[in-house]
Order: sequence, then C-alpha cells, then structure tokens
Amino acid sequence: MNLERLVHDERLNAAIAWVLTAIVSASALESAFTGDLLWGGFELVVVAVVTAPAISFRDWTAMVSWPLLGVATVAFGAGAAGFPFETTVYLAIGALALIVVVELEAFTSVELSRRFAVGFAAMTTMALQALWTVAQFYADRWLGTEYLRSQTELQWDFVVVTAVALVLAAVFQWYTDRFDPVGAVTRAANGADSP
Repeated sequence: MNLERLVHDERLNAAIAWVLTAIVSASALESAFTGDLLWGGFELVVVAVVTAPAISFRDWTAMVSWPLLGVATVAFGAGAAGFPFETTVYLAIGALALIVVVELEAFTSVELSRRFAVGFAAMTTMALQALWTVAQFYADRWLGTEYLRSQTELQWDFVVVTAVALVLAAVFQWYTDRFDPVGAVTRAANGADSP
C-alpha cells in the first residue's frame, strides 16, 4: 500500500483521521484529569475543528487528510512523552492553523490561490499564537498556573512561532501541490448549492 492510496482513498483517509482524532480526544481527557485544563481545552478545540466538516455535511468521510491531522497528534503525543512544552505548543498551533486553512479550501466555497493559502496559513499560525498567549495570561491569573514567566520568554515565543509558521507554510505548499483530498472539491461544490 503506497502513500498516494493512503491519502487519496477517501474512506481509508477518513478511518485513519478518526483514529487520530480519538487519540487527541483521549489526550484531552487525560490532560483534564491531571489538572492541565488549558492544554486539554486546546486539544478539544482541535478535535472540534477537525470534526466540524463531518458534522456539517453529515458525512463521516468529510475529514482533512490524515497526514495533516497526524502532525497535530504527534504534537500532543510529544507533550505527553515529555518533550519541552513550548516546542509541542508551536507545532500544535501550526498544525491547527493548517487544518483551518485546508478545511476552508476543501469544505467551503472559499477559493484560495496556493500562494495566498501559504501566507494565510502563516498568518493564522501567528494569530493563534496570540490567542494562546491571552489564554495563558488568564490561566495564570484565574487557575494559578505559571505559563508566562517573563516578558523576554513571551517575545521569543512570537519569534519562534513565526519561524515555525514559515516552515509549516512551506511544507503546506509542498503538501497541497502533491496531495488534494479526493472528493473535497466535489463536496464543497455540492454543499455550497444545497439549502
């Protein structure tokens, strides 16, 4: 079985994507039970975004390509395995941004040129980092966590996430040139015409 079939077979892609979504959901529950509510909440946001097309179209195969979801799953799994928290956050935020851009392109009537999609993915990554920083601030204030330790660290977070955004945008460009999910364009066209 080759990678082309794994990505282009809609049912196989969806099955793998649902397994990965279940892994992220289990990780979110584990985070919630161990008291890491902010991280568990972020994982649940990723699950909600990933499952939104399937719920909207009432079609279990309406999922982003599994390699994209795999990046998010690896990020959350790396955090559980003890990798530095900041590194996993950068990767998870970048993956979520890419998932949002791919879902806009594949499952809505929005049409993005490849160059614009790459830039939009990078900008979305930086915007999500800003939202994550606000969430960390309020978690520190209301939940007694210690996510934000210094102004310098906060500034470096934005520098690093910008670099991660650019790298992921380049990977996204390569990915979209090579793999388009089967049925995504047809599904978006049919969904746009339906009442």
